[in-house]
Amino acid sequence: MSGTSQGDEGFGLYVHWPFCLSKCPYCDFNSHVSADVDQRAWRDALLQELTYYAARTQGRTLTSIFFGGGTPSLMDPSTAADIIDAARRHWSSANDLEITLEANPGTVDAERFQAIRDAGVARLSMGVQALNDADLSFLGRRHDVSQARQAWRTAAKTFSRVSFDLIYARPQQTVAAWRAELDEALKEVHDHGITHLSLYQLTMEQGTAMHDAHKRGAFTLPDEDLSVALYDVTQEACARAGYPAYEISNHAKGDDACRHNLTYWRGGDYVGIGPGAHGRLTIEGTPCATRQVKAPALWLKRVKATGHGTQEEEELTPQTRAEELVMVALRLTEGLDKSRFSRLAGRPVDEIVDTDAVAALVQDGFLTDTPAFMTATDKGRLALNAVLRELLV
Repeated sequence: MSGTSQGDEGFGLYVHWPFCLSKCPYCDFNSHVSADVDQRAWRDALLQELTYYAARTQGRTLTSIFFGGGTPSLMDPSTAADIIDAARRHWSSANDLEITLEANPGTVDAERFQAIRDAGVARLSMGVQALNDADLSFLGRRHDVSQARQAWRTAAKTFSRVSFDLIYARPQQTVAAWRAELDEALKEVHDHGITHLSLYQLTMEQGTAMHDAHKRGAFTLPDEDLSVALYDVTQEACARAGYPAYEISNHAKGDDACRHNLTYWRGGDYVGIGPGAHGRLTIEGTPCATRQVKAPALWLKRVKATGHGTQEEEELTPQTRAEELVMVALRLTEGLDKSRFSRLAGRPVDEIVDTDAVAALVQDGFLTDTPAFMTATDKGRLALNAVLRELLV
């Protein structure tokens, strides 16, 4: 089976490593605590699933590989190396192929960073999450601020590109406290040549320990007005420091946006392998959503039996595909590229959105609309779900 024409949206590979040393109470990702992981069995299964999807997506140029989790820094670096080598064999690679791996400050040391770098990973994404020890404890993190500081400084010396995550809108967090913490983070990233920050508001996800504790009244979160104020401080401080937002929660210096994530938001195809991984693929001209078996043991068993662990492969209707393209593109500061949309959706965006709603949203300051781009303003991105409800017919 062959692929589809590929534009500037890219083509990515996502590899899910589901294991962690402990489960963070706010995390709803497919992650599991396991003290005994058969690294060879997992390596072989990931390579098998990669081979299966590569055969169905020939003719593409791979622009990014992203190892997510879980905690993929717990993966044997040789496994990462084998997956990277196999991906390069299966597809042609862009000259600037971006290869990212997520890590936690408490799980890897300088020696492991170097092994990960030697495996072919050039970009490290580090889950720091807070710069005070009390909140790190509340978030269930295994590291303290001192360990985090040492880890990102070591990472900055080892990898050509480093990103780190922080979570804000935490219980009892004030605007002044977040501004001080963010200013400290921005000074650190600037001083150590780190060019990317992901800054997320804390949310209560169904099925997590933190959601249940919040429901019981164990703690309260900032109200809507304070959450908006915290978001505004985030945008202003990052822009002032030279890290403007390129997406609702992501900030980069210069052209150092995460190219893998841009593939998602620009509507590009991507292969997802590993337990619970999602993918978006155009197979013989038809866009499809793929989802792998979620439970690690069942995924491993399925791959051994069939060569892949696909739970579901659903053909997307033209309407679903088009609406999805609008929803992801408006997260970006650049907005929705109408030419790219028409190529990917097979029709102009004006056939998907309510043009009267567009005019009203422009009038009210939530959107800008030109012949080339439709873009949510800062105000519009803050209320994006409401904007989308108005837009999509």
